[in-house]
Amino acid sequence: MELKLPELGDNVSVATVVGVLVKEGDQVAPGQPLLELETDKAVMEVPAEAGGVVRRVLVKVGDEVRPGQPFLELAEAPAVGGPSSEKPSPAAKEPPPEAPKAPAPTPPVAAGGEGRRLIPAAPSVRRLARELGVDLRGVQGTGLAGRITAEDVRRAAGMAPAPLEAPTPAPAPKLPDFSKWGPVRLEPMSGVRKATLRSMSTAWAQVPMVTHFDEADITELEALRKRYAKRAEARGFRLTLTAFLLKALALTLRAFPKFNASIDAEGAQVIYKDYVHIGVAVDTPHGLLVPVIRNVDQKGVLRLARELQEVSERARERKLAPEEMQGGTFSLSNLGGIGGTGFTPIVNWPEVAILGVSRSQVKPVWDGEKEAFVPRLFMPFGLTYDHRLIDGAEAARFCRHLAALLEDPLGLALE
Repeated sequence: MELKLPELGDNVSVATVVGVLVKEGDQVAPGQPLLELETDKAVMEVPAEAGGVVRRVLVKVGDEVRPGQPFLELAEAPAVGGPSSEKPSPAAKEPPPEAPKAPAPTPPVAAGGEGRRLIPAAPSVRRLARELGVDLRGVQGTGLAGRITAEDVRRAAGMAPAPLEAPTPAPAPKLPDFSKWGPVRLEPMSGVRKATLRSMSTAWAQVPMVTHFDEADITELEALRKRYAKRAEARGFRLTLTAFLLKALALTLRAFPKFNASIDAEGAQVIYKDYVHIGVAVDTPHGLLVPVIRNVDQKGVLRLARELQEVSERARERKLAPEEMQGGTFSLSNLGGIGGTGFTPIVNWPEVAILGVSRSQVKPVWDGEKEAFVPRLFMPFGLTYDHRLIDGAEAARFCRHLAALLEDPLGLALE
C-alpha cells in the first residue's frame, strides 16, 4: 500500500520534511504519526491512514513535498496463527476456492470507549469545542488528514465567517548580481520566514496603516505584579506584564468592538466578532510565531499568565498545531523585554489593529500635594490600525481607555 500526502491546508501547496518518525521494518497503527512537516508557521504531523509494516520510506529530512505525493510504502502486517503455509496434496482435484476479499479496515476506537470513533482533534480544539458547546462527533474535519480544526468547531457553532482570500502580491523586481562587487553566500529561507514574507507583504499591500503612540503609568500595576509573582511561581508559571496587558486589551476591545472586527471589502460590510482571541508575537530561534490565546475576556490574569507561558514554550519548541495560530481578532507584540522606546507594528490582516509595547522607563512626575517630583514607571506603546475602518480620534480614545485600565489595577481586577 502506497501512502500519499493529504491536503496540507488552505493555499498550502508545498511543505518541508523536518522529521521522519518511522523506519523500514517498523510496525505502525492507524493514526500513528509518520512524518513531521513544516508548512507556513507550524510543524505538523502526518498520521498513518492504516496499519501495517513499513516497507520503504520515500522521503527524507529536507525534502520539499506536495499534496498527493507518495511518501511511504506499507505492507500488510503478518498474520499471527494464520493458516498453514504447506502446499496442498497433488491428489487434490478440487479447484482452489476463491480468495476472500479483505475486510474493510475497522476505524480506531477511543480508549475506554468501546465502539466509539477516535476523534482526530488537538487538545486546544477539544477545549474550544467544550467552551462553545460543540459535539466533536458531529464535526467533519477539514484539516490535515481529516483532523478537526478550530475553524471547523467555530463553523459548527455558527461562528467564524470565512475570510476573503487576499490577492497575490505583485512579484518583486529582479535583483542585480551582487557577486560582481564581492563575495556572497546564499541561505534558503525557513518555512517560518517564507510565511512571514507572504503575510507581511499581503498586510502591507492591503491595509493603509496609521500608528498612534501613547503611554501608561504602570507604577501601581508593576507593584501588584511583583506582589503576586511568587504565588504564580509556586504554581509553576511566571506572572508577566503581558498577562495584564492581555486582560486590559480584552476589556478595551469589548468597549471598542470596531477594533475587534474585519473588513469585507468585496461585500462593503464590517464583520464584528463576538469573541476575543488575541495573537501574541513570540520570538523563537526559527522566526516570529503568533499563537492565539482564546476567549481572553473570559479569563483571569493568572490563568492568562499560565496559558501564555505554555503556548510560548510550545512555539519555541515548534510544537504548535496550525489551528493554534488561527482565528485571532487582535494582535499584541511586546518588545519591552528587549528594549526600545517605540515602534510601528504591522497589522496582521484580516485583523484591523495591533498593539506594540516597548520597554518601560522611570520618569519624574510633578506631585502637587508633595510639591516635588516623584519617580513613576511609564510603559510606552503604539497602536497601528486600519485607517479604512478606524479614525484617528477613535484610536486615541482606545489608547486612553487601555491606559486607564493599566493605571488602575484594582479597577482592572474588578472588571
